[in-house]
Amino acid sequence: MAINKAMRLALKALSYPEADIKKLYKLQRSFEIVKTPFLLKPLLYKNWDHKVVSGGREITVRIYTPREKTRNDILLFFHGGGWVTESIDTYNTVCMNLADQTGCKTVSVEYRLAPENPFPCGLDDCYAVAKELYCNAESFHARPEDIVLVGDSAGGNLAAAVSLRARDEGAFTVARQILIYPALYNDYTDSSPFESVRENGKDYLLTARRICDYMELYMSSEEDLQNPYFAPLLSSDFTRQPKTLVITAEYDPLRDEGEAYAQRLKEAGSDAAVYRVEDALHGFFSLDPHYAQVQKAYELINDFLNGEEAE
Repeated sequence: MAINKAMRLALKALSYPEADIKKLYKLQRSFEIVKTPFLLKPLLYKNWDHKVVSGGREITVRIYTPREKTRNDILLFFHGGGWVTESIDTYNTVCMNLADQTGCKTVSVEYRLAPENPFPCGLDDCYAVAKELYCNAESFHARPEDIVLVGDSAGGNLAAAVSLRARDEGAFTVARQILIYPALYNDYTDSSPFESVRENGKDYLLTARRICDYMELYMSSEEDLQNPYFAPLLSSDFTRQPKTLVITAEYDPLRDEGEAYAQRLKEAGSDAAVYRVEDALHGFFSLDPHYAQVQKAYELINDFLNGEEAE
């Protein structure tokens, strides 16, 4: 089945030419600033920036209140970008849409980026914000069980790692998480156990080479590749994990590892559901909600938040 041309063109507008990201990541960040649209839409929302202090550092979080709040849930969102690019500014529209489409207050985290701040710096920031939010949920007029971790791509990796670390350290309990085409493994060569790396690793917008480059920038040493907080699918223990929704894209090299993660959670006794969005590429969730694939993703997310099973 050929990928829908409209979807390919739309996602290409959000993408960058295949290049050596290890040399050009700073240039890509500058492109992101140019490509971040100035819209009147934010004026329709209540949003404000807040600081979380951890280890003497200030971590910026941006809080979005939807025009019509229909749920008490709070979505704690970690953005994608290979741990190296993107920001709360470039994800402004994504988070506004997320708040609007779900009726939930959404909290986006400006975690530190690699390679200037390699693993586990970004994870430490996400964990610190999660810990403060879970341990002080009443300040947001919520309960800890109302908080849902959400992340796409590298942000899905961070969400899964925060859940594992929360269980291991015991400071708080994550009740629910939504992982959108998450990066969860450590091998994107031809030796990968996942067929989607070979099927979709060259001809689509996110390539296997690009993922390898991002990982090299993110890791601080070769030992990180075996760390389950770096690659959550390597965990030896999937018990006591949150109720989980994994959304994958049909034409994505990360597809199979996301689906494998959901299966590992199920086998360990966790409540996990997985749904593959047909005719979709990596990054589709950043498109406007009028696209059928994005509409499907929000249908799945809303069903999950309502406690319903994915169909």
